[in-house]
Amino acid sequence: MTATEPESTLAPLRIGTFRALWFASMASNFGGLIQGVGVAWMMTSIATSADMVALVQTSTTLPVMLFSLMAGAVADGFERRSVMLVAQCFTFLVSAGLAICAWFGVLNPWLLLSFTFLIGCGMAFNNPAWQAAVGDVVPREHISSAVLLNSVSFNVTRSVGPAVGGAIVAAFGAVAAYAINTVSYLGLIGVLWRWKPDLPARTMPRENLATSMTAGVRYVALSPNIVKVLLRGFLFGLTAIVVLALLPLVARHLIGGDALVYGVLLGAFGIGAVGGAFLSGPARKRLSDEVLVRWTFIAFALCAVIMAFSTSTWLTALALLPGGAAWVMALSLFNTTVQMSTPRWVVGRALSLYQMAIFGGMALGSWMWGNVAESYSIETALLAAAAAMVVGAAVGLGLPLPDQDVLNLDPLNRWQEPQTALDIQPRSGPISIEVEYQINEESIGQFLNAMAERHRIRRRDGAHHWTLMRDMEDPRFWVESFEIPTWVDYVRLHIRTTHADAPVGDRLRALHCGDEPPRVRRMIIRDTERRRSDPAVRVPLDLQP
Repeated sequence: MTATEPESTLAPLRIGTFRALWFASMASNFGGLIQGVGVAWMMTSIATSADMVALVQTSTTLPVMLFSLMAGAVADGFERRSVMLVAQCFTFLVSAGLAICAWFGVLNPWLLLSFTFLIGCGMAFNNPAWQAAVGDVVPREHISSAVLLNSVSFNVTRSVGPAVGGAIVAAFGAVAAYAINTVSYLGLIGVLWRWKPDLPARTMPRENLATSMTAGVRYVALSPNIVKVLLRGFLFGLTAIVVLALLPLVARHLIGGDALVYGVLLGAFGIGAVGGAFLSGPARKRLSDEVLVRWTFIAFALCAVIMAFSTSTWLTALALLPGGAAWVMALSLFNTTVQMSTPRWVVGRALSLYQMAIFGGMALGSWMWGNVAESYSIETALLAAAAAMVVGAAVGLGLPLPDQDVLNLDPLNRWQEPQTALDIQPRSGPISIEVEYQINEESIGQFLNAMAERHRIRRRDGAHHWTLMRDMEDPRFWVESFEIPTWVDYVRLHIRTTHADAPVGDRLRALHCGDEPPRVRRMIIRDTERRRSDPAVRVPLDLQP
């Protein structure tokens, strides 16, 4: 490690906006953790079954799985600061309602779960916007450090917040925890209100919500590296959540403690997470991302096994240290990989799908391990989850996580919108595109390999009905054909081309052996049944490349 590396890790804190948001988020996280202790402990008091206690985690994480993609589309389509501000104000009002209901003693298990579900809805809309906004606040080269600092922020509060929350609940009751959390939102709301991001002017009309969501799913589905992160993240959330989901029951029944003990255990998990955040950089210099992820699964399995057999507060707390470290290492690595693999136009939706995978796994895992604990025992649930974690580590043998590549995902900006002979409006369409190449026989293998990648990129960025055709009378001629719903979608497709995509196009042009550049035909599709005045099915717009 060089002398400058610690400075680079902290570099985002030199940016005033990021620093203000970081400290305000820390205060809000602190309040949220205090409230979390109050909710979990109150549920152990008013509910009679283990699965109801575990459903607290499910009710918080399920909204992220249900609404995260919509939230990502909103984060990419609207100003992210405004999205965060609305989400924070909503969560503030819900938290205030929870505090009021607790004060008047009207909470029952299902009403408590309803409040935590609504708080989860606020989180679902806030998180993609906040994580995507990191790239609006800090330069791209600092994104990894900023993501890690956000993990540090949350886990610093996790190391002390639960213990403080346990003390508050033990001394003053859950109502005080809810009230403190309600107040903690005000600082972040104030910072967001004052922040005026300097963003480039929007040059394209906003996509409707359904189209935007579809585009996000398509982009991720056709990005193999991101798909691997989502699958591994789902397995991690499904198995590792057992520790947090059953921790209140461990504190109450296996250890025989009170709310303070529960807070101490959560604090130990947080201390481990802070340590994991600082160890993450050195660990990634020595280990590949895949090896590091496998070790996080193994560390969590070890944590769960010790918890299953321990009756000592301090032994359980000691076991939670590697669990917390593994938690922050895995989640920050998954998050950074998604961000560094995604251009700005779709990063909110990519992050939302990542969150759906992680939180979907957590929601399903919380319910599943809670039912195992209810049907058999807490110890059985922990040991079964530990075995599943070992399987999760072994999955990496066949589905390894990709190492992060520093790709230039800024727009290429080589393309200029062509002039057309027809009066084409943004909504005109459908549009058919044909690109004609001449390829020598000895270059066909290279051409087909490049076209396979071009096919993926075209579809990823919005093309439909992509085909590659070869002339039967002159086999040197190949035609790439695809369709786009509207002219504005065609413009978007080219705007979405990044520097990382450029080598594919350069390779295809180099393989082209014609005297002129590859010929491009842009045509608007006409339905002869509906357009009686236009007998042509395809009308050429521009015959120039």
